[in-house]
Amino acid sequence: MDNPYDYRNKIHATYSYKNKEIVSGFYEEQSHRVIPVERCLIQSSKADEINKTIRELMKSFKLKAYDEERDTGLIRHVLVKVGFATKEVMVVLVTIGPMFPSKNNFIKALRKKHPEITTIIQNINSKRTSMVLGNREKVLYGKGTIKDTLCGYTFNISSKSFYQVNPTQTEKLYGKAIEMADFKGNEVVMDAYSGIGTIGIILSEKVKSVIGVELNKDAVKDSIKNAKLNKVQNARFYEGDAGEFMLHMKEEGQKLDVVVMDPPRSGSDERFLSSLVKISPKKVIYISCNPITQARDIKFLIKHGYKVKEIQPVDMFPHTLHVENICLLTKDD
Repeated sequence: MDNPYDYRNKIHATYSYKNKEIVSGFYEEQSHRVIPVERCLIQSSKADEINKTIRELMKSFKLKAYDEERDTGLIRHVLVKVGFATKEVMVVLVTIGPMFPSKNNFIKALRKKHPEITTIIQNINSKRTSMVLGNREKVLYGKGTIKDTLCGYTFNISSKSFYQVNPTQTEKLYGKAIEMADFKGNEVVMDAYSGIGTIGIILSEKVKSVIGVELNKDAVKDSIKNAKLNKVQNARFYEGDAGEFMLHMKEEGQKLDVVVMDPPRSGSDERFLSSLVKISPKKVIYISCNPITQARDIKFLIKHGYKVKEIQPVDMFPHTLHVENICLLTKDD
C-alpha cells in the first residue's frame, strides 16, 4: 500500500471505565480489560474524533458505559463505518437495552459536532456475550445505510454487511483477481460467499453472467439492491449454500466456467470443495484472508486435478501480520 495509514473504514470501539473515567478502545489480548485508544494509526481518524465526542457527551448527559462484571450501564460498543469515496459516515451505538435517556438531544449534539455523520443506528445487545452486535436495531437518524464507491461501482453498506475494510487495497485485490482470471466475455461465473455482491458486480461487465450465492439473507438483499443501483442486469444473487447450489446446477446439466471464492478466515469445507470438483469449472480464483486454511483447501483441489497457476499476496492489512492472498487454479479438460 502506497500510504499504509488511516486505511480501516470500519472501526469498532469497546466502552468501559478506567480510574472511574469513561474510556473506549480495544480489549487487551487474552482479557476483557479495555486499553484506552485516543488515536489508532491504521483506522480512519474521523472515527477517533467521533469516539472522543461520544465519550464527552456521555459525561455531560450522565450516560454510563457498560460494566461487564455488574452487567449494568448503557453503551457497550460504538461501530463507525466510513465511505472513503463518498465521505458518508455511519455510527452504530450498541446499547444494553432499548432505553436511551435523552436520546434525541444526544443525537442532536453528536451531529452538531460532526455534521459529516449521515446515519445513526441504535443496536440492542442485552446478552452477556462477546458478540458486538445484537439482533435488534433502530435507525435514530438518516437512512440506516451509507454508500461507498469501489472500482467505479456504488455499494450500499448496512451496519451488519461485510465490506472489505481497506478500500484502497480492495481495488488492487479485485483488479488483480480479474486480471488473473483473464475473462474472454462469454463465461458463466459463480461468486461463492458473495456477501453484498461487490466482486460479482465489479466483474459482471467482463463476463456473460454472474451467479452470486450467499448464506446471509440480509447480505443477499443488499446484493440485489446493489445490482439494481449499478444497473447490472447479468448478475443474479441467491440465498443458500454455494456447494448445494453447484450440485443442483450439475444435476440440471448446467455448467460453470469460473468460480470466484472468498470464504471467511476458517476457509472452505470439504462439502463445498467436493461440489466444486463435481461441477468442474476450468478456473478457480480463490481469494483468502487466511493463507493457512487456503493452503489446506488448495491441497484438496490439487488432489482432484487442479493446478496452481499463479499466487499473488496483497497487503490488505498493513502493520499487521495478516495478508490477503489470491490464487489462480486451472483444470485441463
